[in-house]
Amino acid sequence: MSSIFGNKLKVSIFGESHGKAIGVVLDGLPPGIELDMDFLRQEMARRQPGKNSLSTPRKESDDFEIFSGYFQGRSTGTPLCAIIFNRDCKSQDYDELKNLLRPGHADYTGFIKYSGFNDYRGGGHFSGRLTAPLVLAGAVAKHVLKSRNILIASHIKSIHDICDESFDSTNIDEGVLTKLRNSDFPVLDNRVGQKMQKRILDAKNEMDSVGGIIETMIVNLPPGLGFPFFDGVESRLAHALFSVPAVKGVEFGEGFNITKLRGSQANDEFVLDGDKVKTSTNHNGGILGGITTGMPIVFRVAIKPTPSIGVSQKTVDIYNMQEATIAVKGRHDPCIVPRAVPAVEAVSALVVLDLMLEREGENGLPGNFEKSNR
Repeated sequence: MSSIFGNKLKVSIFGESHGKAIGVVLDGLPPGIELDMDFLRQEMARRQPGKNSLSTPRKESDDFEIFSGYFQGRSTGTPLCAIIFNRDCKSQDYDELKNLLRPGHADYTGFIKYSGFNDYRGGGHFSGRLTAPLVLAGAVAKHVLKSRNILIASHIKSIHDICDESFDSTNIDEGVLTKLRNSDFPVLDNRVGQKMQKRILDAKNEMDSVGGIIETMIVNLPPGLGFPFFDGVESRLAHALFSVPAVKGVEFGEGFNITKLRGSQANDEFVLDGDKVKTSTNHNGGILGGITTGMPIVFRVAIKPTPSIGVSQKTVDIYNMQEATIAVKGRHDPCIVPRAVPAVEAVSALVVLDLMLEREGENGLPGNFEKSNR
């Protein structure tokens, strides 16, 4: 099923953008996890809409309720189900668009796939709104990984043609990673970040949109996670990352730039750091043969410009089978990138936790959970 992902840790999302609620089920979460509710709310706030002029005016608090799998402050080991109610839907914005296929959206493919019975309001189940339950599930996974000192952080590498500097993938400053996770517009160079924000607002004023690139780093992973070929770490991460709406490309380490290097430059030479094997460079992004090396995993995802724009475009009236024009109204992000950052981190955390559960077992993973006193 397309709405279910994972092996040991299965994630299932449900709901539509303008439906009553959206939600997630996490099956395979180890028992005894004491969830940090403040941390979960913090993560949800990072992708929350309507916070500033860079995002959609839609106001959703993204408050969540946990309905099962959580008892007396800890996970039970049975499926954890959480629901986020939609509070600020303006479905009338889509009444005049229901017959018109919005360029860049899944309106046409969804219409064909579901024989016209799909919920077209706000993109329905195809909407970026469904990243809210993904972020919630990812926050749970991050909380578990944090007990192992595994950190996931991202920065906005580019907006349109404005570029931030890149992560140093061998010399890690965890303080910088923490600072990025607490930033509404995470960049390594704040002066570049200001230029990016101006570019987004310029596009908004012109009723257009821009895209960009997110660079993510996962640190303190043990070596040996993953499998060769079809279940490699790159394969699993790419699968999950492409599930985030608007992601159009993924590259690891040097990615496509590695083709410009010779083998003598591209190879990461092995060195000893005390009793640990490391590499002096990290061009391969912490993965060899589909298996983690222990070096930081580094990857970038390309996010396309928001397809909902006010600029007039050609389209088709699918019910009358006539060519038409469309200028999308309603409330939309002029740039998806800032709010996609926590979604990218969330699916990454879910993949990493799933890999660790495969290696260490459902109950053995955390290693420091207390036994129940009941």
